[in-house]
Amino acid sequence: MPSQEYLKAQRSAPWREELRKTIKNKDRTQLTRVVMNSIDPVVRCQNYEEVNLGLTADQAMAEAQRCIDCANPTCITGCPVEINIPEFIKNIERGDFLEAAKVLKDTSALPAVCGRVCPQERQCESQCFYVQKLNKPAVAIGHLERFAADFERESGNIAIPDIEPANDIKVAVIGSGPAGLSFAGDMVKKGFDVTVFEALHELGGVLRYGIPEFRLPNHIVDTEIDVLAQMGVQFRTNCIIGKTISQEDLIEMGFKGIFVASGAGLPHFMHIPGENLNGVMSCNEYLTRINLMDAANPESDTPVFMGKKVAVIGGGNTAMDAVRTAKRLGAEKAMIVYRRSEEEMPARLEEVHHAKEEGIEFYTLHNPLKYEGDERFRVSRMLLQRMELGEPDASGRRRPLPVKGSTVWIDVDQVIVSVGVSPNPLIPSTFGGLEITDWGTIVVNSDTMQSACHDIYAGGDIVRGGATVILAMGDGRKAAKGMSEALLAN
Repeated sequence: MPSQEYLKAQRSAPWREELRKTIKNKDRTQLTRVVMNSIDPVVRCQNYEEVNLGLTADQAMAEAQRCIDCANPTCITGCPVEINIPEFIKNIERGDFLEAAKVLKDTSALPAVCGRVCPQERQCESQCFYVQKLNKPAVAIGHLERFAADFERESGNIAIPDIEPANDIKVAVIGSGPAGLSFAGDMVKKGFDVTVFEALHELGGVLRYGIPEFRLPNHIVDTEIDVLAQMGVQFRTNCIIGKTISQEDLIEMGFKGIFVASGAGLPHFMHIPGENLNGVMSCNEYLTRINLMDAANPESDTPVFMGKKVAVIGGGNTAMDAVRTAKRLGAEKAMIVYRRSEEEMPARLEEVHHAKEEGIEFYTLHNPLKYEGDERFRVSRMLLQRMELGEPDASGRRRPLPVKGSTVWIDVDQVIVSVGVSPNPLIPSTFGGLEITDWGTIVVNSDTMQSACHDIYAGGDIVRGGATVILAMGDGRKAAKGMSEALLAN
């Protein structure tokens, strides 16, 4: 990373001022969107290095110049945590990278994470002027967010947000995933005494166990959590709320408010013949064991089987993470099996693109009917039903329908099922006073995230049943606002 003196000189360099003048007098809408640098697919399939390399300072400043600073910045309304997007981008354009990072941290506890894993193309970038009015590629908001956050971290000048005076009110957070961390960051800023309880031995929730390091390196998560710790958030790992500590214990410990962010860790299966064969496992287990338990290491206490012909059932980001992981673990054939077409896939376009670059095979419009095993009861092949698309269903996607009499057998030695998850059932089953839906989610007031039990708030997957990192973070911010106002009013 260049020295601060060098960067200061570069920001004031005559050539850069001339560039600014040129851009000012030119139609910004004619500038071309930046392309993220990435590792060559042949190389990256052999390791866990982060695929995307980030933007250079010049790339970031050039992309920032595309922002026309709309009078009505709808990109902000498209962001669940309401980042002041034009302000941080204009700071990048001016070369004030640390100031850009500060703007991000005003509303986001995890900017370096969000810049990597958020589906910006469906949120802030989908509301960009370029998309809405010009039918052109949006300003690369996500790339710029990552750049600013990474620059701050690598500069060594990590700013700690301002903290209001302590009010001596204790609040508990159940779960250290994106919802819990976002809530904790906002509450500690407001002067609350915040303790986050995590059931596992590592912090980060799904950011740690659910997303591979080639997409989100652990050191990025560690840095974001360390900032929260420096702000005053306390963390307790290996603590299972509902077992290790009860609802009554939390009350006796003096916690006046509880935010439930325990996520969705209960995997779904398809309930088809052969799912009990060796080699068929949930995506949740597969990624958790590899990301958190070093299961890819043959010397691990709990190594995972590394298949040569691996099928991942599903079309979301988690499915892409699993199939690309299998490729890195030596799969000769790694495939996605998805019952709809590629256009209906919920996975990010970038993840699909990267998967294809890495040689992942796509069996779209196919759905498993059953699995068969060998004499060792290990899965050896699967029967796929060919599908076609009918009318749209309740989700707005066209309903997949079987093509009568059209099936195909595929050889496999490992199947990873990624067809959804349900909320972790522990809190709903052990905490009293909550209203629970038939799907196991906690019912909350959508404005404040307050549950039927007045001192308990909830957000993220335990409320939504499965959502993105940024939506969970938005829930955390909303809950922090609702709880802080209620507690301070008493």
